[in-house]
Amino acid sequence: MGYSFLSCMRRRGGSVDSREHLAEELADRLHEGQIIGVGTGTTVEAVLKKMKHRISQDGVSDVQFVPTSYQSAWCLHDLGLPVTSPATSAMLDWGFDGADEVDSELRLLKGRGAAMLHEKLIAARCASLFIVVDESKLVTQLGSKMSVPVEVIPEARFSVEQELRSLGAQEVCLRLAVALERQVPLFTQEGNLILDARFDSISQDCEMRINAVPGVVENGIFSSYATEVLVGRDAGVEILTAQ
Repeated sequence: MGYSFLSCMRRRGGSVDSREHLAEELADRLHEGQIIGVGTGTTVEAVLKKMKHRISQDGVSDVQFVPTSYQSAWCLHDLGLPVTSPATSAMLDWGFDGADEVDSELRLLKGRGAAMLHEKLIAARCASLFIVVDESKLVTQLGSKMSVPVEVIPEARFSVEQELRSLGAQEVCLRLAVALERQVPLFTQEGNLILDARFDSISQDCEMRINAVPGVVENGIFSSYATEVLVGRDAGVEILTAQ
């Protein structure tokens, strides 16, 4: 199984970077009355700025945005875009997010921004999910560039670490952050810890097996969520779907 090319290349003129191409592509998909899930990251913020421009210039109205993190909610607020609580019962028309790795089956590895729990919750509720990346995020083997982030409740740190090793993790590290020139544990939006687990290979059932460990809240493997992966290139946007 591998990539299926939905189109050759949607070329866009002008001397703009790949992120700008991605922002224009997604802004063009914005229509009146939609409810849209918003991921987290710098590319996502670039898309939101372009959407704000389209709403202002083209008069697209009654659009709601559901954020996956405080960071995204604050960005929406700063842009003057309507923020809808993730607790809404409404189905989302579509959503968009970035990814840290994408393999040939459109499996994703996410979590460098520590927001994968809410990103997965929103992804599961979107009728379509569009992933925006540059070509450096495409990999032949998932996990070749980064570890699998695993969100755990603090009380389960050591037991989960042991279980991850029994599942084949070669290395498990507690993620740290720098505060006041000291290294301290990084806590997620929900007050949990992140263990970064390095696997030589990530099997098809790895996502499910990790989540079955008591104390695990969620992990950064997204096995079957992406509808399309939009790859920003200098000449335009390449759109990938799974065969």
